[in-house]
Amino acid sequence: MVPIDKIEVRNLNIEDFSALISDLKSLPNEELAVQWTATQIKKLLGVFPEGQIVVLVNGMVVGYSLSIILSAEQLEKMPHFREITGNFSFATHQYEGDLLYGLDTFVLPQFRGLRLGRRLSDVRKEWCEERNLSAIITYSRMPKQVGESLKNPKDYIRKVKYKELQDPILGFHLANDFHIKTILPDYFSGDKEQTLSTVILEWNNIFYQKRTREISYRTSVVRVGLIQWQMRLFPSMDALCEQIEYFVDSVASYTCDFMLFPELFNAPLMAEFNHLSEPEAIRELSAFTIPLRDKFLEYAVSYNVNIVTGSMPLMENGQLLNVGYLCRRDGTFERYEKIHITPAEVDSWGMAGGSKMEVFDTDSGKIAVAICYDVEFPEMCRILADKGMQILFVPFLTDTQNGYMRVRYCAQARAIENECYVVMAGCVGNLPQVHNMDIQYAQSAVLTPSDFAFPSNAVKGEATPNTEMTLIVDIDLDLLRELHEYGSVRNMKDRRLELYEIKPPA
Repeated sequence: MVPIDKIEVRNLNIEDFSALISDLKSLPNEELAVQWTATQIKKLLGVFPEGQIVVLVNGMVVGYSLSIILSAEQLEKMPHFREITGNFSFATHQYEGDLLYGLDTFVLPQFRGLRLGRRLSDVRKEWCEERNLSAIITYSRMPKQVGESLKNPKDYIRKVKYKELQDPILGFHLANDFHIKTILPDYFSGDKEQTLSTVILEWNNIFYQKRTREISYRTSVVRVGLIQWQMRLFPSMDALCEQIEYFVDSVASYTCDFMLFPELFNAPLMAEFNHLSEPEAIRELSAFTIPLRDKFLEYAVSYNVNIVTGSMPLMENGQLLNVGYLCRRDGTFERYEKIHITPAEVDSWGMAGGSKMEVFDTDSGKIAVAICYDVEFPEMCRILADKGMQILFVPFLTDTQNGYMRVRYCAQARAIENECYVVMAGCVGNLPQVHNMDIQYAQSAVLTPSDFAFPSNAVKGEATPNTEMTLIVDIDLDLLRELHEYGSVRNMKDRRLELYEIKPPA
C-alpha cells in the first residue's frame, strides 16, 4: 500500500480524466461499467460540471464519480442506459429535475480498501440534500455466469447481501444505504453476452421537501412547552381559565410550537361537588369540558401556539370518557381519548375507555397523544408510530412516585422503540378537599431515542420534581429521520414482520 499523505475530493476537470486514461486502458473490460472517452467527459462537464467529482491520493487522481440530473417522469420513459445518457450527448440532463442519476463510480483497483468510494458517495448524498433532490438512482451489472447454485437474480442479490458472494459494485451500494429498486434485462444495449441483468438501486433523501410555492410554518426544529400544573382550589371556572391563560401567555412568549397540559388538571373544580358521591361529582365536572375546550381554542389562536389540553372528563352517549383536544393555532381542533382505563378509574368513577387512536398532522410535525396509562401499552404506540407519529404527548396524573415511575419508564421505552420524541407533563401538589384526588407526584420531561445524535441519558429536558413550573425544550425532527435511516440500531426498520406484526383490527 502506498503511504497516504493526503486525500482530496473535488470537482473533476478534463485534465484529471486525461491523467486517468492510460490507467483505465490497461484494465480488463469487466472492471469498468462504461468505457468513457475524453469527448464524452467534455460533453458531461459542459452540461453539469458540479456533478462530476474526483478523489485524489497524494495529488494523484485515483477515482471518479459521474452524474446527471433527471426527472422521475424522464426515468420512467427510458428503459436503457443509452437513452438515459441521450446517446452520450447528455442532452437528457435537467437541472430542475428531482433525481440525481449516478452514471458511474470508479476507484483504481490498487487504491481500493481505503473507503474512497464511500467518500465519493457521501459527496453525492450531501449534494443531493443541499439541492433538495428526492433520490439518487444508480445501477450494478450482474455477471451472466454466476454458478449453477444461483437460480435467479434474487438469489444472487441475497448472496451478495449476506456476503456469501463478492460483488464489489453491488455490495458497495448495498453497504451505502442503497436499496434495490428493480431489475432490468438488457439495460446496456448490446451487452447481452456479458451480463444477465442490471440491478437498479436507489438512495432516498430523507430530508427531501416537495417543492411548493405555498407559505408553510413547517420546520425541523420544534419548541415544546410543558406545564407542570399545581393542584389548587379555584372558586370558579373563570379563575381556572385565568390560570390557564397565564401559562399560555408565558409559554407562547417563547414562541413555542406546542404546549402540553396534564391529565385531569381541572379536577379542583370538583370541590364544588364534594357533597356528591365520587361518580356523581366527576360527571358534574364533565359539564365544564366543552366550555374549556372552547377557551383553549381561543387561546391557541390568540397566542399562536398549538395546545394539547391534557385531559378532562366527558359524558357522551351515557359513558364517562377521559378526553382531550389538540387545539391548533389555525383555529381547528381534534379530539383524542384515553383508551386504557386504570382499575382505580373504573372503581371510583365508572369511567370507560375510548376507541380513537389517531395521528394528527400539524404545522410542526405529526403528533399523537397517549393519556397516562395508555403509554404502558406498547402495541398502541407502535400502531401510532406506523402511522407516522414523530412526537408522542403524554399528559399524566399519578399520585405516588412508583405510579409515576411506571409512566416514566414506559414513556422512555416508547421513545426508543418507536424512534420518536415523548413529551410528558403531570400535576403536582395536594388537593385534600377533593375526594380521590388527594396527592399527586410528577416530574415532567422530554424524552428522546437513545443514539449519538441525542443526549447520552436520552432525556432532552426535565422539570424539578413536585414543583409547579414550565419547561421549554427544542427538539429536532430531522434527527428522527436520520436515526431511522442511519442509526446505530434501527428499531423500526429491523422488525421481523415476516414473523410478527402489530396492526389495528380491520
